[in-house]
Amino acid sequence: MRFLRDLKPAAFAAAPSVAALVALGCGVLLLTSGARPSEPERFLQLMATSPVWLIELSHLLSSLLGLMLVILAFGLRARLGAAWAATMIALLVAAPLGLEKGIVWEDTAILLTAAVVLAPFRKAFPRTARLSRMEVTPGWLVSAACLLAGAGIIGVWSYHNADYGEVPLWRMMVDDDIARSIRGWAVAAVALLAFGLWRMLGSAATPPIVGEDDPEFARVRQILAKADNARPNSNLALLGDKRFLFSASGETFLMFGVRGRSWIALAPPVGRADERLELLWRFRELADAHAARPAIYALDAEDLPDVVEMGFSIQKIGEVAVLPLQGFTIDGTRRGKARRAWRQAADAGAAFEVVPPGGVPAIMPELQRISDAWLAQHAGGEKGFTMGGFHPRYVEEFPVAVVRFEGRIIAFATLWPVAERSAFSIDLMRYVDEGPKRIMDFLFVELLKWGVAEGYAAFDFGMAPLSGLQDRPLAPMMSRVGSLLFENAEDLYNFQGVREFKNKWDPLWRPRYVAAPRKWNIPLVLADVGLLTSGGMAGLAKRPKRASAPESAAP
Repeated sequence: MRFLRDLKPAAFAAAPSVAALVALGCGVLLLTSGARPSEPERFLQLMATSPVWLIELSHLLSSLLGLMLVILAFGLRARLGAAWAATMIALLVAAPLGLEKGIVWEDTAILLTAAVVLAPFRKAFPRTARLSRMEVTPGWLVSAACLLAGAGIIGVWSYHNADYGEVPLWRMMVDDDIARSIRGWAVAAVALLAFGLWRMLGSAATPPIVGEDDPEFARVRQILAKADNARPNSNLALLGDKRFLFSASGETFLMFGVRGRSWIALAPPVGRADERLELLWRFRELADAHAARPAIYALDAEDLPDVVEMGFSIQKIGEVAVLPLQGFTIDGTRRGKARRAWRQAADAGAAFEVVPPGGVPAIMPELQRISDAWLAQHAGGEKGFTMGGFHPRYVEEFPVAVVRFEGRIIAFATLWPVAERSAFSIDLMRYVDEGPKRIMDFLFVELLKWGVAEGYAAFDFGMAPLSGLQDRPLAPMMSRVGSLLFENAEDLYNFQGVREFKNKWDPLWRPRYVAAPRKWNIPLVLADVGLLTSGGMAGLAKRPKRASAPESAAP
């Protein structure tokens, strides 16, 4: 008995895949059974007790139910509760039809056995989405068409010596003596064609990019303002370059970007925790229905159970530095350099202030001046997707931390707060060399003190790409390649410098991941993430402006 209890979790975990195979097998059974001729003796016995119209109807319904089970197998694999219920109904309806087709009791026994096997596993199909929301992929429709064509070939082969072998199809469909197998196959073929056209026309289109003037933007703001599981980078939803899926309640959204065949969700859904998994499944199904490559970027460790549930492969891409603010102090040997820079800047007259969103438009010209000067000295230009860019409308969404020196703003950082104050972070971070050296250390110290005063639990320094990857003989290949780049590709990106800057604050390092249906998809996804963030190849190739030569003095 204890063995059976221990076996139960494994059985429920395997139930969706097994149920899909069972439904597919029963569907094929019904299609092929309808294509084969009936046993003469059994059929004569049936004719003596059942009217002809019931026999004809049983053949037609049996073929349609077979096609239905083939299609429902897709929903069972996706753990749809409605697919389980529809499969049970189809099996229980199709089982007695086997007796009315020609006393085919073997089919009836198989269908009833399948229903009995699937009945105890209702809880293995927890998804509550309607069947009409099931995005059947083109590949699945092609597979169903091949199965149906195979059933038709069986019918043709079975009846190749019949008298109507040379009769045109249109005549066979109206002839009272037409073989029931051919009629059932033709009706199923028409049904599949109708279903395929409906799915092609009814499949949801790719959601458009939601911009500032879109009414959905207001919904995004409302969800961010009260989300119980938002993270600092969830505020990238307000950048205006994302597409969105909303839950049925309208209280949760998933944001994603599209580049080529890649559909890349940025972090997990934002909003209600109980709607996250359903929204992730919808995202994957919608991508599959459009023959796209789905992926989820910037996942934390607590997100992994959901993506494992979806059958995704996972790869670590770096580590994020998080500094708990309870009891924060600038004292300590590891923070000595930052402490000295902070004191020197303060003694020189630097002043810190956090400007609320309502006050940002008044200082926008100064922020624009600093941003333009900063961009002129850095490669790549403005970013997007995984990083914010300097767009006045976007900057005005958030509080802005500024550093003033001699009355002028010389550095600023836009802040990413979250509703429950579990953490906050910074997005844009720009400065000019018009004041004390290492002014950004001064800004960070003041910002951490401000976070403590505002009641935030932690400060998120953001991710150090490729940090923490292992170069061991048995480590995944992508981890080993990533570790090699981290150690030897400083000319490509300042991997170690980013890690070193964050590490001097003595934070906690947490892993961050990317997930995709197949392991070999992940390098393609990461390449597309880089191109989405940089604005394409043109953005990657952009280099800082060269400083112009000083003009000669006028005579």
